[in-house]
Amino acid sequence: MLDDRGFEVYEENSFPIAYLLTFRTYGTWLHGDDRGSVRRNGNNRYQGPKVSASVPLSEAMVEGQRGSIFVLNSDQRRCVEAAITEVCEFRNYLLRAVNVRTNHAHVVASAGVKPEKIVNDFKVYATRRLRKEGMCDGEQKIWSRGASTRYLWKPRHVEAAIDYVKYCQEDVPFEFRD
Repeated sequence: MLDDRGFEVYEENSFPIAYLLTFRTYGTWLHGDDRGSVRRNGNNRYQGPKVSASVPLSEAMVEGQRGSIFVLNSDQRRCVEAAITEVCEFRNYLLRAVNVRTNHAHVVASAGVKPEKIVNDFKVYATRRLRKEGMCDGEQKIWSRGASTRYLWKPRHVEAAIDYVKYCQEDVPFEFRD
């Protein structure tokens, strides 16, 4: 669909062109640490206020953990990437880029479903595969709650996200400009 000036209108699509999805392993980024975090109470809007660094909050979060921190080694990272690829093939999601790190994964994917479902599928398949391959025990928590779900409405945003996932993993935050 084109607007009054002949430009494609992406924002009126039911779903964006793609999503940039980021999800973390268990215990590797807690509320109150120096990096900041997003509230879970429904006020977690894009570029909204974050939970500030707080030693008491960070210590309380560590004490409240149910299980140990989970960090992926190279074999586990390959296993998670294979599981993500399998999900995309099975669910007919278009996998545009994937990069599994030691404490998080970035994925750019396209699908006509909500991003929370996609992330949940990734976590479920990856956990199942890690356990099946004997790469973690059956009780270990693998993933933290939630995920970052960035909606990518324009081709240049998708290209920027793919570039970020593939090449910019050394403390370069993802941003795109309209």
